[in-house]
Amino acid sequence: MKRNLLLFFATFLTVLNASAGEMELKGTFQGENLYVKNPFAASGVGFCVYEVTVNGQTTTDEINSSAFEIDLGVFQFEIGQAIVVGIKYKDECEPKVLNPEVLNSRATFEINKLDILGEDLMWTTTKESGILPFIIEQYRWNKWVKVGEVAGKGSIANNKYKVNVRMHSGENTFRLKQIDYRNKPRYSDEVKSISSKSLVTFGPDRVVDVITFSAPTLYEIYDEYGGIVFKGYGNEINVGSLSKGRYYINYDNKMERFTKK
Repeated sequence: MKRNLLLFFATFLTVLNASAGEMELKGTFQGENLYVKNPFAASGVGFCVYEVTVNGQTTTDEINSSAFEIDLGVFQFEIGQAIVVGIKYKDECEPKVLNPEVLNSRATFEINKLDILGEDLMWTTTKESGILPFIIEQYRWNKWVKVGEVAGKGSIANNKYKVNVRMHSGENTFRLKQIDYRNKPRYSDEVKSISSKSLVTFGPDRVVDVITFSAPTLYEIYDEYGGIVFKGYGNEINVGSLSKGRYYINYDNKMERFTKK
């Protein structure tokens, strides 16, 4: 069900404009052609579609049939290149593009270099086939945590990126991720770096109002059922609104517990 909803959403985004007599699709070239179902005209003479354009150029595709292919390969586009397909049709009929999702960007990047210098994560890519965000993940608290996001450039040529990341004490591990309309994540290799930062501590472990850290840190607080109640970055947390009981706290590179009095 989730995959069907994602496919519908991606397809909805691709068909940007549709009105009586004209349909416009925008996306990126992914090496595949479009297929169109073409009904008879309402008058009974000929078929519905009478012109197809790609980036403003009229195609030479044979459109006088009940179904036809829009050959995008003849334009010699590069993978990831932006394209606009226009389909003009007669009144009181409407064609249907059978596979508009082929114009959606895909996660195809290849990492040439991935490195950490100080608190800067830097990478270069090739073979991006459209603009998709890079999600930066850090391994903390026995799981991967999203710690940033950078817009991809979408070029098949060399692309350079740099983003500041928050290090915790000890060994830090990062990776990159992209997710396209198919909901299939593509990951980079992992990169590791040892931080010289001091271990962070917190207190008190029996708290009334405020938890204080010895240095600013990312943190998460969970109740005893595993539901998250606070998350953020800083050197203190006001927990006065919490009900009395036991809670779990993730911070720095640690997982501990405290009691709300």
